[in-house]
Amino acid sequence: MRVLLIEDDDRVAGPLTEGLRRFGFTVDHARTGAEGLAAPEVAMVLLDLGLPDMDGIDVCRELRSRSSVPIIMITARDDEVDRVLGLELGADDYVSKPFGVRELVARIRAVTRRARPAFPDAQCGSSKPSDDLRHPGAPDIQRIGPLTIDCRTRQVRLHQSSIALAPKEFDLLTCLAGDPGAVCSRRQILDTVWEPNFFGPTKTLDVHIAALRRKLGDASWIENIRGIGFRLVLPADLDATSAAVQGRGGEIR
Repeated sequence: MRVLLIEDDDRVAGPLTEGLRRFGFTVDHARTGAEGLAAPEVAMVLLDLGLPDMDGIDVCRELRSRSSVPIIMITARDDEVDRVLGLELGADDYVSKPFGVRELVARIRAVTRRARPAFPDAQCGSSKPSDDLRHPGAPDIQRIGPLTIDCRTRQVRLHQSSIALAPKEFDLLTCLAGDPGAVCSRRQILDTVWEPNFFGPTKTLDVHIAALRRKLGDASWIENIRGIGFRLVLPADLDATSAAVQGRGGEIR
């Protein structure tokens, strides 16, 4: 696999390039954001957020606007906002400095697997969501109030407006939507959305949950069950509206 490493610090780039090559990767190295954006197409991008000529977040935004190439952010920043912003702009994962080559390789392989089309059987809840949440005649489309999830096209709409989700965010949403209202444990989610026996900090899950909540526009879509995991629920105000409409024989669209 050919990867593009966008990293200005040769003290990091040199050992990392050598380590990745030992695992069979071909590495192209760019020292600035401009060089990275001008580089030939590759199968994976490893993007440092602290670049000398431009912010790595801007590089991520530009890359995603023109390509679906998987992106893993490399960051020394402790601020969760930067990580969430990168994920919202389309990055697939991140690693925090310092990190080991084996961890990065595991993440590259996991992101590569997750970049392939996912199907409803990857959900961590019930493998057969109840029929009343499915749109008649369209088994790949699930509707929860104003939220519509199309697993065939991997598209999500809320109140008829499209929501752009990164691959991991979509897989996380379908995992939670597999059995709305039921709690998915952190271990279940990591095993399903990332990989069995996930190798990496569980903080990754919290960052993706935060990004997904922000894109849904209401944090109450995803409840945190302390010490256990998360569940997808219809926010109280939408639930009340749904009940009122159904009482009049109507339907939420």
